[in-house]
Amino acid sequence: MKAIAVIGAGTMGNGIAHTFAQSGFTVKLIDVSEKSLDKGMATIAANLDRMIAKGSITQEDKAKTITNIITYTDIKDGVVGVDLVVEAATENVELKLNIFKQLNEACSHNTILATNTSSISITQIGAVVAHPERVIGMHFMNPVPIMKLVEIIRGYNTSDEVTKIIMNLSEKLGKIPVEVNDYPGFVANRILMPMINEAIETLYNKVAGVYEIDTVMKLGMGHPMGPLQLADFIGLDVCLAILNVMYDGFKNPKYAPCPLLVNMVRAGRMGVKSGEGFYDYSESKKAEKISKQFI
Repeated sequence: MKAIAVIGAGTMGNGIAHTFAQSGFTVKLIDVSEKSLDKGMATIAANLDRMIAKGSITQEDKAKTITNIITYTDIKDGVVGVDLVVEAATENVELKLNIFKQLNEACSHNTILATNTSSISITQIGAVVAHPERVIGMHFMNPVPIMKLVEIIRGYNTSDEVTKIIMNLSEKLGKIPVEVNDYPGFVANRILMPMINEAIETLYNKVAGVYEIDTVMKLGMGHPMGPLQLADFIGLDVCLAILNVMYDGFKNPKYAPCPLLVNMVRAGRMGVKSGEGFYDYSESKKAEKISKQFI
């Protein structure tokens, strides 16, 4: 593989594009918004600068990485001649299905089609394209350039050959791929999201405050950040979307999102991205100040 298309220039998409480009691949970064593409490229440049400051890469490495990325606002133009497409759009079923229908029309039948979905069925996505054996999940972790894990999710029809290609490709990126089967939430979020949801329930039921809950999990369980801080980092809207997918998929009340989470998303308090969640990020991106509603 030499040429990769990445659809979506947001947090995950620009991180995936960064990672492939830094590994020497030609990357076509696609987003319907020119503004989103500019922001995504600025984020990549800033992240590369941080790597330079830490001494992990050189200015020349940065220049090569940026040169390897070409931006497009049209899927048809962006996927010409690529060997792999990685879709990293918003975690919305209808949006992803629409994108894969477009990819079915625009790509050759030999192009591998991957999705970075964190919870949506690979089998369902594969059902809207010809040759669903080429559809697979590549669930990168955030921040993509740093985190080693890639969950490789096999849909019901995903072939052994495609799975092997994507496992090997992930290793070439310096990642550690782990193969899992296609069930709601896969492994990472099937375990993580109920924990985050239970932490929110614990706050909602006034068992303890934001600081106390996160401190117990950090100091008692050795987690690098508490579950409420992590929820803010992921995005409360994303957490809610994943929990809804699992609740719909399993019909099990243990996956039902906490009413507090639902209300916070409705109120636009998404976490770091909106400036406020369980913590207040108006002055710092670090979780140092608890949101006033929880004080």
